[in-house]
Amino acid sequence: MAEVVTSKAAGPVARGTRPRNRRAMITAVAADLFYRVGYARVGMSDIAEAVGVGTSALYRHFPGKQQLLTRLVLDEMRPFSEISRSIRDREVGDVVGALADAALEHRQLGVLWQREARHLPAEQRAVLREELRGVAAGLAGVAEAFRPGLSRQEARFRAWCMFSVLTSPSYHQVQLPKREFAELLRDMVVVIGEQPAAALARSAPRPAEFDQRLLAGRASRRRRLLAAAARLFSDRGYAEVTTEDVGAAAGIAGPSLYNYFASKQELLQAVLNRGMAWLEVDLERTLATTPAADEALRALLRSYIGFAYDHGRFIDILVSEVNHLPDAERHRARQTQHAYVAEWVGLLREARPELDPLRSRVLVQSALTAANDMARTGAVRDAEALLRVGVALMLETPVPADVDPD
Repeated sequence: MAEVVTSKAAGPVARGTRPRNRRAMITAVAADLFYRVGYARVGMSDIAEAVGVGTSALYRHFPGKQQLLTRLVLDEMRPFSEISRSIRDREVGDVVGALADAALEHRQLGVLWQREARHLPAEQRAVLREELRGVAAGLAGVAEAFRPGLSRQEARFRAWCMFSVLTSPSYHQVQLPKREFAELLRDMVVVIGEQPAAALARSAPRPAEFDQRLLAGRASRRRRLLAAAARLFSDRGYAEVTTEDVGAAAGIAGPSLYNYFASKQELLQAVLNRGMAWLEVDLERTLATTPAADEALRALLRSYIGFAYDHGRFIDILVSEVNHLPDAERHRARQTQHAYVAEWVGLLREARPELDPLRSRVLVQSALTAANDMARTGAVRDAEALLRVGVALMLETPVPADVDPD
């Protein structure tokens, strides 16, 4: 589940002035607009207007919008690699504290990398992936500082989980006092770092390979269109896919697609509704069949991880493509996601009455973000290891004694 939080960027400057930090102002404003509105819906003229300069002034700093997005995502990532690499010279607690502070200073990173960088050409995405590998390598060193002797695979797994925790605030609107929020993020990273060492599975079951011929012989035209749309929206991004592409992938030529869906947006909405319906039914089943709240959380997370691993394309679309819905439908989708997460928060507060609603949501969102990230990246496909981490994040992260749960 992901819900974008509104951030604040530097305001425009008076026209005719040339502040020394104009390049930094441009990236800050662009990051805010890409984050809130979406890269595809923001033009260079929008950024120029928000900064208070002419469009030509932007092109003196950046050749185009793609280069601007690449630069600002690199700028958002770089502090994490630099801080984590300092583990060679600093105490692990100091490094984790600095990472938590950076996570709040660069709260937009999760959305900008996971959602907006999809719009970049392959060459620029490769540059970002190389920087991300540096972040992961540094965080693996942090994991090894907690537990010397970890296998390379397990250190890597913990590194990705730590990064998911640090970027999870990008996907929700919770606001806490900065110091308290940073301490909570720090404590979650420590919980991951201090987990007992456990051998990871060498491999895990993957979803059955999609066979278009088998589907074509068994499924209705509508279902074939939904399956094709999910695959294409995930692989190429909604903006790059046409209804003709979907029809061709489903083996349905010409205008017949419009007998089932009035538009590409309606197709996207139907794909999202289908995935959310499965999650809602599973949530209701778990709530009705598992009396203990902590066990219900475990069961729900286990089921969610299985769904995410089996339906990674839906998770891709949920994280990356909701902004393409019409305003009313986008708002409704966000409300549905928020209500779904709220059920998890209610279970967590039942299991841990000392937690307040805001911290409970942060903990739940961190567990869900880790599941989403692992499903999408495929870095480590060990569902049981991910379950242990997610449960620990929700049930073992400490809360300050002076927090009022009401």
